Amino acid sequence: MTGDTLGIGDLARRTGVPVRTIRFYCDEGVLEPVRSAGGHRRFDRAAIDRLNLVRRLRGLGLGLPPITDVLAGRCSLDDAVAAERTALDRELATLAWRRSVLRAVEEASPTDRAARLELLSAVQDGYSAHDTLVRLWHPMTTGPITPDTARMFLGISAPEPPDQPTTAQVVAYAELVLLAADSRLTSELRASTLAGHGGIADLGALHAEVGEACVLAAPQVAAGARPSPGPALDRFVAAHAAALGAGDSPPFRRALNHRTAPDRHPRLRRYWHLAGEVTGEAAPMGVAHTWLLDALDSSVA
Repeated sequence: MTGDTLGIGDLARRTGVPVRTIRFYCDEGVLEPVRSAGGHRRFDRAAIDRLNLVRRLRGLGLGLPPITDVLAGRCSLDDAVAAERTALDRELATLAWRRSVLRAVEEASPTDRAARLELLSAVQDGYSAHDTLVRLWHPMTTGPITPDTARMFLGISAPEPPDQPTTAQVVAYAELVLLAADSRLTSELRASTLAGHGGIADLGALHAEVGEACVLAAPQVAAGARPSPGPALDRFVAAHAAALGAGDSPPFRRALNHRTAPDRHPRLRRYWHLAGEVTGEAAPMGVAHTWLLDALDSSVA
């Protein structure tokens, strides 16, 4: 020890960190020693606490870049730990996805295995798959809509992959992603009321009221009842009438049925069915919405 500084050996003894590791930290800029007249590394006493913190954070699995940010004051300790946990959550979710994918291939019958392998190999992981769904639906959130409503809409339309997916869920999610990447579905969505916001001043209010109508229809949907008129359909029609500044009447219902016809396309039906398989809900919002559209269509006919 020289004056108020420590040699590299003294620092190693006080912290339990090997000399070679301290040299590495110096080379990486984690520690900033001074040089003695003889060219040896010397450390102030604050280096003890600094190195102990580095040792503890390394023990938690943090890499040197976030540790350096904490030491430099560019990032708080809480933020660094939270970011590491988030990254770990994503890694675990990716591993769970891969495990379920492999199991899904194993469980496929010999005649179906090749097709399932091709389907699942096209979706690398749940996170990138979810991005595909968000890209499909994001343009539908650019109208007169609040951020909260947009998040709710994307949460329903682009469900996140389950943290611990079953084999059935990874197969359904892979089909959902391939369907979302189909240019035909994209074209059909442009023609649907989900994208046609013209003339609607408060899109958020319309989404909220349609959502309540879907909730009213949910018990019948879950029970497998045939689409039929009733309070749920009345609320659905009233929501659209209010949004368009009109009243509920037979002519309005006929016009609304014509307006919503693209929303009943088979590809959209398939999309909502697959989304329901992924979420595991008894009456997914998209399926309930289609049920209401079918109820409107049958009542008008």
